[in-house]
Amino acid sequence: MTPRRAAAETADRRRGLGRWHRLPIVLRLVLAVAVTMSLVLSGAAGLVYWRVQQALDEQLDADLATYSHNLRNDLLAGHRLSGPDGSAYQILTPQGRIIEASDLVRTQHLLTGSDITSIAGGAAIRRDIGGLASLDPHTLRLKAQQVQLPGRTVIAVAAVRRGHRDEALRELLAQLAIAMGITLIAASYVGYRTARAALDPVERYRRRAASLADGASAVRLPVPEDRDDELTRLGHTLNEMLERLEAASERERRFLADASHELRTPLSLLRAELDVALHRPRPAAELTATLRSVDSEVQRLIDLTNALLDLEQLGGTDQLARSPIDLPTLIASAVDPYRAAAAREHRTISVDAAPGIVDVDAHWIHPAIGNLIDNALRHSGGDIRVTATADDGRLQLTVTDQGPGFPADFLPKAFDRFARAEASRTSPGSGLGLAFVAGVAASHGGTARAHNTGQGAAVSVDIPC
Repeated sequence: MTPRRAAAETADRRRGLGRWHRLPIVLRLVLAVAVTMSLVLSGAAGLVYWRVQQALDEQLDADLATYSHNLRNDLLAGHRLSGPDGSAYQILTPQGRIIEASDLVRTQHLLTGSDITSIAGGAAIRRDIGGLASLDPHTLRLKAQQVQLPGRTVIAVAAVRRGHRDEALRELLAQLAIAMGITLIAASYVGYRTARAALDPVERYRRRAASLADGASAVRLPVPEDRDDELTRLGHTLNEMLERLEAASERERRFLADASHELRTPLSLLRAELDVALHRPRPAAELTATLRSVDSEVQRLIDLTNALLDLEQLGGTDQLARSPIDLPTLIASAVDPYRAAAAREHRTISVDAAPGIVDVDAHWIHPAIGNLIDNALRHSGGDIRVTATADDGRLQLTVTDQGPGFPADFLPKAFDRFARAEASRTSPGSGLGLAFVAGVAASHGGTARAHNTGQGAAVSVDIPC
């Protein structure tokens, strides 16, 4: 085969496969079922036909052998030649001339010249006259052999009709064809209904997902709850993916809304300060005060932006980098940076951390504890106490202060973004500290709770470790 011809055949095969793969899945499944069932049914029909044909031929050959034997004996005994119903005979000379024959084959030459030559050499001939497709009722199966009579040699041809055998086989073929056709149609229909039943959920998923592309919100695939097959598990997986996508989209919308809302005020203040400073010439002291105010607002913008980015990064964290760490060491490393600030206000930060090892992400736990201590320093006037224990695989962390506590109406929304207890806490802040603490707890699979102790406010974090 030349390279050009081989390349052309390869291209033809690829085009054929491409056309096959462009067909709908249901049609491909039905065609595959139809072809498979055709092969199976053809094999089964062929086996049945072969077994029936073999049984009929064995019976026919037995009848022919008996008749040929009787014909030979009658010739040797000089009896009048006859045979059972449906049989025929011919007696020929070695040259092939008919000496005697039954009425059915009196003028018909049953043997060919080559047959006569073979018989003269001592062979016995057995063959059929007429085919299965022939509707002639006088189709025959014959056996010819040489018979040595006193004083001469003849060829005796014994034949039996194959009509009943051929008719039975033709009827069997017709019945098998009908049965195969009905079975193939039924199998194709069952295959089609099965394929449709299997793929209908996929089509429903596709239509529902298309509504998500059109901008619909809170889209969930119609997954039955009472099943546990491959498509149902696929539906649950897709629903989980949709929930994550919706959560990510909600985080993005909330981030943009929060950022635009919280950045508007400091930017407006910056613009106002600069406008006033540029409105007319100012003394150096006044310009210095303006620059200090601008620096304060810029720092506030930086802190706010960092807090928002930390919250967004925390919300998008799919897997924390947990690692074993000594609990007292973890708490000390988070608290120590704030001791100097507390000392300047003549306050103390006491730590009660039980010995133990916890499996947490220190990268997020450190700033969470820092936010709690910073809040206590900002909004209370007494000492601060940090307690931490690790029992039964859970880390219990509590920061308490000595102050007025949380207002009752603030507690339900204490961990919301930008929530501030303005009635009792007048120090500046972004309102993101407790939201960040709640996010760290949730990312570890735990919870955060705010409550009053009667002597001040307390925030507790409970996470598995």
